[in-house]
Amino acid sequence: MNRKLINSPVMFALGMFAMMVPSQAFGAFYSYYYVEKLGLGVGLATLARTIYLIWDAVNNPLFGYMSDRTRTRWGRRKPWIYGAIPLFMAAFVIVFAVPKGLAGTGLFVWFLVALLLFEGVATVLWVNYGALFPELFRGDRVRARASAVQQAFQIAAILVASVLTPVLFAAVGFGYMALVFAGVFAVCMLLCVRSVREDEQARAETPLKFVDAFRATLKNKPFWIFNIANSFAQTVNGLLSSIIPFYGKYVLRIAEAQVSILLASVFVSVIPLVAVWYAIVRKLGGVRGWRLSLAVYGLSVIPLWFADSLGTGIAAGICAGFGLAGFLVTPPVVTGHIIDRDLAATGRRREGIYTAVGGFITRSSGLISALAFWVVGLVFGYESGENPGPDPESTFRYLICVVPLCLLALSFLISLFYKHAQSGGTR
Repeated sequence: MNRKLINSPVMFALGMFAMMVPSQAFGAFYSYYYVEKLGLGVGLATLARTIYLIWDAVNNPLFGYMSDRTRTRWGRRKPWIYGAIPLFMAAFVIVFAVPKGLAGTGLFVWFLVALLLFEGVATVLWVNYGALFPELFRGDRVRARASAVQQAFQIAAILVASVLTPVLFAAVGFGYMALVFAGVFAVCMLLCVRSVREDEQARAETPLKFVDAFRATLKNKPFWIFNIANSFAQTVNGLLSSIIPFYGKYVLRIAEAQVSILLASVFVSVIPLVAVWYAIVRKLGGVRGWRLSLAVYGLSVIPLWFADSLGTGIAAGICAGFGLAGFLVTPPVVTGHIIDRDLAATGRRREGIYTAVGGFITRSSGLISALAFWVVGLVFGYESGENPGPDPESTFRYLICVVPLCLLALSFLISLFYKHAQSGGTR
């Protein structure tokens, strides 16, 4: 491979594109597919997410610790990623390849097993890919630039998945759509991993013992404050993606085929705005840029309440895209600071366990999202596509605006404590 491509931000970002295409299709449409199309009750869907979170609480930190302890001539992270690629493809297809006629308990069991398989393998991928970022890119400016490139690829993937998923499942069904995206993932992920050269010095370090590793992680207050704040903001990302199909149907009253346009309004606007947030981070620093992004994100969802047509929905989506762009660019820079400080304290690079534990905290947002869906559904009487209740419009107007605004306000307030907990002069 060309030397210029080794550990380049562009090739590394290709991995983000690879994982986000199926992940976005999953996040944006699995609720719509199982609840609206197949008739799975919201309560059962929430129960499945709760069971998954218990599973995730066990496997996420464990995979991170195992990754940090891995020592091979190919590196610490790459063997895990190579092994997970075919498993991720299979699990993603299983999610959307529900046998015809499956309903009730059978549908719930299928959903639960598919969810556990998909999220379990996804954990292996995200932990090891995420652990590479602070190792390959050092320093605020380098990380901000690499993060901006990475998030541009992420948004491109979100756009591709958001626009093509409704088109593909309308044309060939959900199962074949999953096969297409699984193939895209495999090609792009393999190209990314081939370009990565891990730090041999990190491989030579003696890893901490299990108890010592977790003790050092649990005692890191900035790490916990940062990730707890992010978990509420991450919930908003999931809500925007998963609620937009319902929002389009019940609030804007647009055709199902136009949902792609609505999703595109959010994610197309993010691509150029990533450069704006890159400049903001360079000027303000990682922490202040991150905190500002949370405040802006909260304000940016307010216009979604007032939209009542495709045109006003697109305008509101562009506003939300500005806030989303900031939240996508800033967290990796702050994560790098946290891991650098841990290196100074322990003498070891432990990106794997920090990425894993942080991933578990932020991915708990899936449960928060599911609970929000269930509670708001109870209030307004929405159960499923077969029984939407008397006021589905209010259900999804609250879920796409009021709930995100409250969550982001909470996230911003928590972020204010970060400066009091940190030991260094990180801005």
